[in-house]
Parts: sequence; structure tokens; C-alpha cells
Amino acid sequence: MRVDVRVTAEADELRSLHNWLRADTDIRRSSSLTLQEQPPEPGQMGSLVDVIQLVTDNGWSAASFVVALAAWKRTRPQDPRIEIRRGDTVIVLTQCSDDEIDRVVRALETPAADAAPEA
Repeated sequence: MRVDVRVTAEADELRSLHNWLRADTDIRRSSSLTLQEQPPEPGQMGSLVDVIQLVTDNGWSAASFVVALAAWKRTRPQDPRIEIRRGDTVIVLTQCSDDEIDRVVRALETPAADAAPEA
């Protein structure tokens, strides 16, 4: 499964989240994390880091992932908005309440509509 994570803040915040997730043993063991860049706009020097791409395997835990996102978010002096995209599903993590965390975990655990059927 592929999950893209965006943070509405400066690029340094996305790099901070990337480092935070890479430090989590469960996430590192069951997924591959990469920073994806968008091409520079005309007249812009260099590219911008746009998204963290997470590719998971069968041992991945959506709950561990969302709890790690919420823990990172709570450490930030500003209140970044975290957007999680899986296929056509977009989920936003804002307040990190228990109800919101449960909602995000359920959305990530629901089989994607665009996923190929199991053989």
C-alpha cells in the first residue's frame, strides 16, 4: 500500500516528520519512507520537498503510524495540518483527539476501492 503525507508548514517541518517516522522502529521495519520533491516552478531555483511517500508491507500497522504522526504533531510549536492520502482517499489530521485518531486509522485500514482484488 502507498500512503502520501503532506504537512501544511515549511519544508523543514516535513523533513522533521520524515526523521521522526524513520526513528520509529515499527514503521521503519514495515515500510519504506522517501521524501518526494516537486519540480521547480519557472523562475524558481531548486525543487521543493512536497510529500513523504510511505510504501508498506503486510506487517504494517495503521494504528502505529497514526499514533506516531499525532505524537510528532504534538511536539510542534506551531500547529501543522497533516494530510494523508491513500489512493482517492484524503484524510486530515488536525486535533489528534482519540476520536480523530480512530477515524484516521479506520480510513487507512479500509481496503482501497482502487486496489486490485486478491487472487
